[in-house]
Amino acid sequence: MKKNTRNKLKSKHLITIMTILCIGLIVLSFSSKFSFAPVRSALGYVVVPFQNGINTVGTWLTDQKDGFQNMKKLAEENEALKEQVNELTAKNSNLIQDQEEAERLRQLYNLDQQYSEYEKIGAQVIGKDTGNWYSTFTINRGSEDGVQTDMNVIADGGLAGIVTATGPHWATVRSIIDDSSNVSASVTSISQNCMVTGDLRLMDEGKIRFIQLTDRENQVQEGDKVVTSSVSSKFLKGILIGYISEAVDDSNKLTKNGTIIPAVDFEDIQEVLVIKQLKQQPDGEDGE
Repeated sequence: MKKNTRNKLKSKHLITIMTILCIGLIVLSFSSKFSFAPVRSALGYVVVPFQNGINTVGTWLTDQKDGFQNMKKLAEENEALKEQVNELTAKNSNLIQDQEEAERLRQLYNLDQQYSEYEKIGAQVIGKDTGNWYSTFTINRGSEDGVQTDMNVIADGGLAGIVTATGPHWATVRSIIDDSSNVSASVTSISQNCMVTGDLRLMDEGKIRFIQLTDRENQVQEGDKVVTSSVSSKFLKGILIGYISEAVDDSNKLTKNGTIIPAVDFEDIQEVLVIKQLKQQPDGEDGE
């Protein structure tokens, strides 16, 4: 209470003094003899710095206000740009997928033209066995589409496998890299037959195996083309399997074995063509 009373008294005294000072200055202003120059000079030392300070503070506050407004505007623009980037990223991703699909379909069309003598039906891969390789996979075409067991399946430039089971709207395909696969083949450069056998362990090197190749004059070379042979009991003649990557003599020195780089990428098969024609040949032949 005492402090409040003292503050009030001090305020009253200050007001009284200022009032008296103002009245005195008014009275003096009516006197022509009194010069205000010293007063103006004294006030200049006090008022001008004070006014400059007020102007500086005002300018700073204006700058801060403008800065906050600019920051808010930049934040809004940044959010808008983020939305545009996300939208463009999604569109770009869809465009890349469309381009990849278009490229796969183009390759499939070229494959269709390459084996134009056969009637074919396109299919998509809808399932596969566990593991990195498409050793056995399922397609979305079946008996209702005319797909039958033992029909040849091609993809990505060459032979993928053979149909082993069918349902109304699905079929299972065993690829030529499966451990149980055996394909009668021919090396086109020397017109000699061999047997291509699946080996999933060897596929880790991107290769499959061939055996029993007759090449007494050592004519086979790296890069020679290997296709399905005419003596195959289930595979149609002349479908590309792959290319020789290595050939060595067997222990009997009469035949050779080695490896082939397959024409199909068995790590990624998405679309295939099923050849709707069965190989008509008596049973009892070696291999398939």
